[in-house]
Amino acid sequence: MMSLQSSGATDVGLQRSNNEDALASDPKHGIWVVADGMGGHAAGEVASQITVQTIIHETSQGVSLGNAIQHSHRNILRAGQDGQGEEGMGSTVVALQSRQNKYEVCWVGDSRAYMWLADESRLEQLSTDHSYVQMLYQSGAISESELDTHPEKNIITQCLGSLELEEIRVDSVRGEWHKGNTMLLCSDGLTDIVSDTKIIHILSTAKTLDHATQALITAALEAGGKDNITVQLISNQKERQSIRERIKGFFS
Repeated sequence: MMSLQSSGATDVGLQRSNNEDALASDPKHGIWVVADGMGGHAAGEVASQITVQTIIHETSQGVSLGNAIQHSHRNILRAGQDGQGEEGMGSTVVALQSRQNKYEVCWVGDSRAYMWLADESRLEQLSTDHSYVQMLYQSGAISESELDTHPEKNIITQCLGSLELEEIRVDSVRGEWHKGNTMLLCSDGLTDIVSDTKIIHILSTAKTLDHATQALITAALEAGGKDNITVQLISNQKERQSIRERIKGFFS
């Protein structure tokens, strides 16, 4: 079975008093999750924690990733009705399930998944935002260049916990791991203010996954840190060694 290495971290940012993001992983079952809660102080934190906990628990019991996300939606609704958090709280989610040399990514909202192809120095966005501006773009009302600058870019069209939806639409993409692939799961606290060019530079120069994770969060903080920032990196390659370490190992 292919061995994956991973690193993850979250930061409250510079302009928020609390962190409504959550992350969790279960490498034994090949699961990594990032959730971005909404609903104000405490409530958003409750929604994102319910999301990651439900997904980790249910996938470990053999539930498919898509169904586990659907169940987290219902659990958030139930928690709000029972007085845990608040009614109307919600969360976006992006999650990875890896089995042998194949993967599935599922998402709801605008938390994103990217694949970094090191051999090609290319960053590929795997997820498609459930957002108002994405709908405008797909309808031809705005151009691709306007996606990142539109004043309503943070309006999402669905999230876990939405009171209007008995069931939510879980989108997914499947693929196969190749040597040098690294998956990036993140909340919009990263992608709203850190460009793809900057992300590519960090992923191509960082010596380890931990260094890359911290550098991505630092980049978001240096750009203003206006939101909570959460990053998970999952890679099928060994940690990279510096040229000096490789030479030393060769002659030792």
